[in-house]
Amino acid sequence: MALRMNASTFVGLFLLSVTWKAWAKVEVNMEDRVEVFLGDTAQITCMFTVSDSHDDVIIQWYMITKTNVRSRIYYGDGNIQAVDRDGQFTDKISVNGMGKSSEVVLTIRDVALEDELEFICQVNGLSAGNMEGRTMLKVFASPDRPNIEGVHSGISVSNKNPSKIGSCEAKNGYPRPNITWYRDQSPMQNTPGEVSVVTLVTKESSGLYTVQSDLHLNVVKEDKDSFFYCEVSYLVPGGTKMTETNKINITVHYPTTSLDVWVESPKGRVKEGDTVEVHCRANGNPQPPFTFLHNMQELKSELNVLVLKDVTRLSNGNITCTALDLDTYEETVGHTELFVDYLDLAVLIPKDTHVMAQGEELMATCNALSSLPTHTEWFKKGEKVAEGHTLTLKDAVFDMAGTYVCVVNVPSLERLETSGSLHVHVQGPPEIKESADTVLEEVTEKFLNLSCHARGYPTPVITWSSSDKSQILKEVSHRQTEDGVLSVVSIKVTSDITANCNASNVHGTDSFPFSIKAIVQTTWSDPSTTEGSGVIIAVIIICILLLAILGSVLYFLYKKGKIPCGRSGKQDLTKPNKDSIMVEINNDNTEEAVLLGVNGDKKPTVKGDKYMDVQK
Repeated sequence: MALRMNASTFVGLFLLSVTWKAWAKVEVNMEDRVEVFLGDTAQITCMFTVSDSHDDVIIQWYMITKTNVRSRIYYGDGNIQAVDRDGQFTDKISVNGMGKSSEVVLTIRDVALEDELEFICQVNGLSAGNMEGRTMLKVFASPDRPNIEGVHSGISVSNKNPSKIGSCEAKNGYPRPNITWYRDQSPMQNTPGEVSVVTLVTKESSGLYTVQSDLHLNVVKEDKDSFFYCEVSYLVPGGTKMTETNKINITVHYPTTSLDVWVESPKGRVKEGDTVEVHCRANGNPQPPFTFLHNMQELKSELNVLVLKDVTRLSNGNITCTALDLDTYEETVGHTELFVDYLDLAVLIPKDTHVMAQGEELMATCNALSSLPTHTEWFKKGEKVAEGHTLTLKDAVFDMAGTYVCVVNVPSLERLETSGSLHVHVQGPPEIKESADTVLEEVTEKFLNLSCHARGYPTPVITWSSSDKSQILKEVSHRQTEDGVLSVVSIKVTSDITANCNASNVHGTDSFPFSIKAIVQTTWSDPSTTEGSGVIIAVIIICILLLAILGSVLYFLYKKGKIPCGRSGKQDLTKPNKDSIMVEINNDNTEEAVLLGVNGDKKPTVKGDKYMDVQK
């Protein structure tokens, strides 16, 4: 009976123990992954709960190596907290937080790529059992700014296989960056026969990745205006980032289908004498070699420019430009027309020289053949005298003689003008233009120039004569003018004479006298010097007179005893004296002096020197 009770008791105790263990348990919560940049600090949190247990809790951290081996890196309980020695994380980790219902944090400093592992937090509640949680540590490194480089040579649209367009590279990223090519905002995917993207991935010794992507493309003509670039996408903690490269443009070679031919210079209309530049441009790339034909004659040219110097109206005609495609050997032709405006020399009627009698009428015309409307003006001595093709001179007089210049220009085209001249002579007897001064004065022994201008046609002959046959008139100048002749003579003046200018031609004579009065030069002094001397003399005389008057007054006062001289005592000269005498001096021819007494009575007149002694 006792044995049976003991067995029952044992079973009961065993069942009670099992029930207790089933009720007491450990719970652990951890994040699936923790993300961190390379070189930063990572914190992995292990949250745990041990229910209804009074025993100490043991915390152990493990890592799963790259070879899938479980290795402990940390142990901690109520008494001991220790990092396992000689391990990967010996000097890099620390653990914070312990307790019955708490959390512990594993801190990893200066995270490296090899630290990207799975970490296990094991919580042992002794009687409550143990439980563990797992967290994956992910490490990220952003790549350097990507580089893009396009091909420098031209790419032909006639290539049958895709040609390399450019290369894009992203260095030092982790995990591996992805590169996507774009053409004008549109992503490009591998398309057989059209688009080919070749990617090369390199893992550096540092563990970081370098990705190089080459784009190959079957180009078309429209790609000459397209822009290509790369987009690099890479992972970062909590998301994805993207970076774009610079945009590049490629050189596309495509055949020529048409030509543009035009006159580049001069702008506007072309006139005779101009240098003409004709340009030719193909719509293909590169520009093919050009050949120029001018009125079916081949001309030398430089690249795509034809230069025609000093063109004339004979240069009018067709200019043909021919381009040869070096790939297809097909020719493309373009045309332009060249027209050269012209203005012939002016034709005057009558021409050159015309002689007309006094009183006659002349109607002259001036015309120039031109490809454009013209405008004509007539000038004489730089002044406009008429407008239009016709010049009319009525009732001819000598004033109408001279040179008339006819100027013909094209208003619609600058710098296109021509001119001609007509010399008009008016027939008649000489006519001497009278001088403004008919009487001339000159100092003897000096030379005097006399000018005589005689008009008339035929040109008059001028001779000189004088009233004094001994006087020699020397001609110093003789020249023809528009309407006659001008003669200048020089004469030495020795006495009063009359010089005559005589003009004659087949129609008559004319003369004009010059009356010359000789002036005999006398010695004279400088007026300014004389004037200055007179002023000085006048000042001296005035000073002498003042001194004389002062002396007379002092002498008079002395005689009257008003001025003590060698006597004691003083005399007040400011007080009036009843015995004082006033002296009136008349500075006239009579040289009279009047003495005024004390009462103002006049004394007898004293003649003689104006300075005198007067005593009472």
